Amino acid sequence: MLKKKKTQKPKISVITVVYNAEKTLERCFKSLYKQKNLSYEHIVIDGGSTDNTIKIINKYKHKIKYWISEKDKGIYDAFNKGMKYTTGEYIGFLNSDDQYSSKAFFYLNRYIKKYPNSDFIFGAVKKHWGILYGYRPHKIFWSWGFYSSHSTGFFIKKKAAKIVGKYNLKYKYSSDYDYFFRMIVKHKLKGVGTKKNELFGIFGRGGFSSKIDFYDHFKEEIKIRQWSK
Repeated sequence: MLKKKKTQKPKISVITVVYNAEKTLERCFKSLYKQKNLSYEHIVIDGGSTDNTIKIINKYKHKIKYWISEKDKGIYDAFNKGMKYTTGEYIGFLNSDDQYSSKAFFYLNRYIKKYPNSDFIFGAVKKHWGILYGYRPHKIFWSWGFYSSHSTGFFIKKKAAKIVGKYNLKYKYSSDYDYFFRMIVKHKLKGVGTKKNELFGIFGRGGFSSKIDFYDHFKEEIKIRQWSK
C-alpha cells in the first residue's frame, strides 16, 4: 500500500535590505537561519555598503539564494528589487537592524494553516516601547496603529503581492503605508494578525523608519489618502 505524500510546507521568501549595517547584520542573518517549521529562501539587497557589510554577506553566502550590492534609490527601491527574485508562496521582510524571534516561523506556520484564505499575516513585533500586535483595518484612514510592523512581522502571499504591485518610489518616507493602503483599501485583500504573545520579531532602533520626521510622514499620508475621496 502506497503512503500518502505529506503536503509540502509553503516556502517563504525573506528579503533583507541593507546599507552599512556591519553592527547588526550578522545577528539579523542568524535569527533567520535558526528558524524551523517552514522552508525558506533568503534574498539580500545591499545598497552599495562601504563598511564590512559585504564581508558579512560573503560569510553567509552559502545560505543566501541571491544577493546583489549596488547603489539604489532607497529602501523602497531595494524592496522592489528583492521581490523580483522571490519564488516562495509567501514574501516577508527582515531589515538589517531587526531580528526574528526564535519561534517566528512556528507561529507563522500555525497561521498559514489556520487561515489558508488570508492574503497576508501581521505577526506581533517588539518595537521600542512595547509589543505591537493584531490587525485593525479601520484605523488605516487616520493612524499607523492598524498593524504591527513591516519588517519581521509582515508576510504576504506572492500572488497577492502581484495584485498590489510595487512600492511607489514617489513616496520617500511612507511608501510602505501606501502599499498597505492599496492592499487593504483599494484591493480589499484579507488579512489576519497574531496575538500579543505570538512574537514574530524584534524591531531594532536606528533603522530607516526611526530617522523619519513626523511631519514628512504626515504630509505623505495625506497625499496617499486623497485618491479615496
